[in-house]
Amino acid sequence: MALSERYLARVDDDQTSARYIVDSKEEIALSTIGLDESAAPVKGKGSNLRRYATVCSVNGVVAVFFAFATKRFIENEGRGDCQANCGLRWCDGYGMLLLLLAFVYAGLLYFLLLKPKLGPSLYRKLSPIGSNIQRAFETPVAKISAGGAVLVAFAVFLFFDTRNDRTRLMPLTGMLVFLFLSLLASKHPKYINYRPVCAGLLVQVLLGVLCIRWDVGRSIFACIGAKVDTFLSYSTVGAAFVYSDALIHQYAVFAFGVLSVIYFFSFFISVLYYLGAMQWFVLKLGWILQTLMGTTVCEGMMAASNIFLGMSESPLMIKPYVKDLTHSELHAIMASGFATVSGTVLAAYISFGASPGHLITASVISAPAVLCVAKIIYPETEHSKTSSDNIQVEKSTDSSIVDAACNGASSATPLILGIIANLIAFVSFVAFLNGLLAWCGMLVGLDNLSLEWFCGYVFRPLAYVMGVSWADSEHVGQIIGIKTVVNEFVAYQRLGELIRNGTITKRSITIATYAICGFANPSSLGIMIGAMSSLAPERRGAITAVSFRSFIAGSMACFMTACIAGLLIADTQDASMSTLDNSTLVDDSA
Repeated sequence: MALSERYLARVDDDQTSARYIVDSKEEIALSTIGLDESAAPVKGKGSNLRRYATVCSVNGVVAVFFAFATKRFIENEGRGDCQANCGLRWCDGYGMLLLLLAFVYAGLLYFLLLKPKLGPSLYRKLSPIGSNIQRAFETPVAKISAGGAVLVAFAVFLFFDTRNDRTRLMPLTGMLVFLFLSLLASKHPKYINYRPVCAGLLVQVLLGVLCIRWDVGRSIFACIGAKVDTFLSYSTVGAAFVYSDALIHQYAVFAFGVLSVIYFFSFFISVLYYLGAMQWFVLKLGWILQTLMGTTVCEGMMAASNIFLGMSESPLMIKPYVKDLTHSELHAIMASGFATVSGTVLAAYISFGASPGHLITASVISAPAVLCVAKIIYPETEHSKTSSDNIQVEKSTDSSIVDAACNGASSATPLILGIIANLIAFVSFVAFLNGLLAWCGMLVGLDNLSLEWFCGYVFRPLAYVMGVSWADSEHVGQIIGIKTVVNEFVAYQRLGELIRNGTITKRSITIATYAICGFANPSSLGIMIGAMSSLAPERRGAITAVSFRSFIAGSMACFMTACIAGLLIADTQDASMSTLDNSTLVDDSA
């Protein structure tokens, strides 16, 4: 694809060059789905006519459908005795149709008309203003003042928000504890760059306020969580067709019902990757993180991609550059995989009782959190060889959209088999340890001695400083310990038991959901080392050298995210995401 001259221009400023490279990836994504005119070869008049006819036909169908939907909405509202589907219903009714059409056509208008025609001239006019603003914030005094203003505003908000319950401020102690522990584990404490650290903390706070405390943001993420849950539930149709309705609905066998979702989600992700949509979206988020936090392109991209992809799939996006990454970049990339969970396994956690909205919010907030912690534990001491003006994202190797769909579904098989094998082995091992500990306890007169008992006491202080009440901290400490020692599947399964039995409060359930929402466990450590080493065998020594610290960084990032949740969730508001999720799903089924 031919790139315009402005994308080939060399620029000195990192953020400006990052903008250029993201723009070029936009063209790659658009050309993949046939919307980039600059990438299309010269064709005859007949081809252009067919193309315009297709565009007009599609838009005509959309217009007719929208007209009928509008007519139906007006008639339904005008009757006065509306029983169902009343009002705009922004999450699942006519209002959602308005939002989808507005987003789609606004995006097409921007990328296909406004940006190509007005982008260069508008950038030239706004460039001096942006340069002045950038120079104004280059001084340490300006940076400290801006960060201090945000912290003061947040402190004022917390002062009034917690005036009736000051115990909610306990997570502030937790954040200080986890930052101090990260500093103790630092490889080069004298070389810590505090810009990504401070920026990461500020971004965490802002995302927490927007996604958890702000009613509109909380409703948006609750709606997204409900839609994700509904989307993943369609996999039960295919699973019931193959395995029978009895195994899926009547007996609800985990291996057949829940894990079958991975086939469907992997199928969908592979199609998006072939179309270039996944690369485009990840690059946008990665560029935002890079600009805000001052990290490298690869670090920002991987932190963003791990929100959606698994820890072994996301490094494939930067496969050609793994061999050139510094030790600090390798550490940050691996930590990003440990601090989040992939969309392919969300259905399993949801089936245990976790809120979809909280799971998605946890992964989003953990993206800046892991970069903040990673740059404390393993600061950059080398010069990065990858920059925004030389990186190219790996494109799909599939030959067609059907090939991508088939490969996506087939590639889920090893993942499912790995999950089944790990669950059988680790749950059995935990049972063996509990039997051994119970026997030892019986000999010395200690009843109920188990791995959960040890984890409860070891991790209880950590759960308490996250904002969990002391009465619930032992149970939550057990869950955090199981997640760290065994894996997050078993941890969410134990959390589901506590939810069904009503053992702990809804606030404690929410904080625990955030604290264990990551892949940081011993089996994932082996998977990560194997995946990264396969991409760059010559860097295996460096990968293994930073692996344990990245494991710690991923765990600390999850705990920091749990502190943000504990700080911002009130007792009267902590279950709102779950409540909205359930009501939305009921409305959908109606």
